[in-house]
Order: sequence, then structure tokens, then C-alpha cells
Amino acid sequence: MQLERLYPRAGTSTAEEIVTAMDLAERAPAERPYVVLNMVASLDGKATVDGRTKRLGGEADGELFHALRSRADAVMAGAGTVREERYGRLSKDPDREPPLAVIVSGRLALPADVPLLQASDQRVVVITGAPGRLEGATAQVEYLRVGDDLPLALARLREDHGVRWLLCEGGPTLNSHLLAASLVDELLLTLAPSLAGGEGGKTIVDGPPLPDLVGAELVTVHEAGGELLTRWRIPH
Repeated sequence: MQLERLYPRAGTSTAEEIVTAMDLAERAPAERPYVVLNMVASLDGKATVDGRTKRLGGEADGELFHALRSRADAVMAGAGTVREERYGRLSKDPDREPPLAVIVSGRLALPADVPLLQASDQRVVVITGAPGRLEGATAQVEYLRVGDDLPLALARLREDHGVRWLLCEGGPTLNSHLLAASLVDELLLTLAPSLAGGEGGKTIVDGPPLPDLVGAELVTVHEAGGELLTRWRIPH
């Protein structure tokens, strides 16, 4: 589908063309991957509905989601997100090698029946401080036992696995820790044309207050089907 560019100048592009033009691998610093958060939120700021993002994202968000995954060196998510969203193999194309999956898990509290862990050709790196293994997984699982030291974890992903740019899909708690450590370079935020309502509910960044406000510079805005797909750069 065609996405209408509203900012900085009018035009049309497909999701594939947008991601290709980002040239994210070339932006990577020497010591770690370039980190891009990709999130969706309702107009009232909710990051999930009934604990999942599926009802928020529309067709345009879905196309961008898969275009990003197809270009990323690695896709990161917290264990809770992998568990609740029932992550599967990271490529829809069975003939294409999926990107490296990176799971951040404090307690290794992941059931082995999550489809991602049952994909035999899926490489997975689990960042954790916990001992033990994910019993019953048939994916190719490695463990990076660095505890909660995210800067060290990203440095190891770059050095040991050649990850130049990393797509992070949350959840909100992991996003908070990455932002607090100044490890986020861009935010891709889709605003869904809907209101979720309800008391509480997580936003795209959830956890302890950040040390300071994190500024962001608007790069582009696209629209399709009422969804606004925004791109923000986080200066360091």
C-alpha cells in the first residue's frame, strides 16, 4: 500500500521504500548497534489493549512492522512481550533466514512452547543474569549472562554477532531501561486512530521516572488509513 508523506514534504512511498531509505546500518556507532524502537499507541496513549498490541495496529503499521524486521540485523524484545504476544519465527518467508532474535529476561520465565523458541532455524540470544536454560526449546539458543548491563549486552551483540542495527519492539519496561541508559537512537511511533480508555494501562515507556526528559527530533510523518506513522531521532 502507498503511504502519504505529510512531513517534511509531500510524497508517497511504500513501507519497504521508507525502511530502505533510512539506511540504519550505516548509522551504527563503533561500539554498539544503532537502536530503533518501534511502537504503536492509541490516541489516549495506551500501548496495549487487553495486554496485546494486535488490536491497535492497522494495515500500514503492519507493513512497516514487517519491512523493519526484514531489514534488521536483530530484533529485541522483553520476555514478557515475547510471552504475551506469542512471538514466532521472525520472518514470514520460509525461504529467508530470519534476523537474530534477542530476548531480555531477568528470570528466564519463558515457556518453551512459545513459537519463536520452537523454530529450528531461528537463532536466539537470551540476555539474562539467571542461571539455567530454557528447557524444551528447539531454536538455536545462546545465553548472554550479563545481568541487567544493557550497554555491555549491546556491545557484545555488535562484537560477537555483527549486529549493526537493532530493532526493539518493547515492551514498555525494556524501553524505559534502554532510554535511561541513553541507548535509543530512534523512535518509530504509530498513532492508531482509536481510543482505548480504561484506568491505568501502560504507555510505550513504563517504569521508574527517567533521569531527565528525553528530547526527540521529528524526522518524518506518513499517513495511511488514518494511522500516523512518525519517526523521531533521539539526540545524544
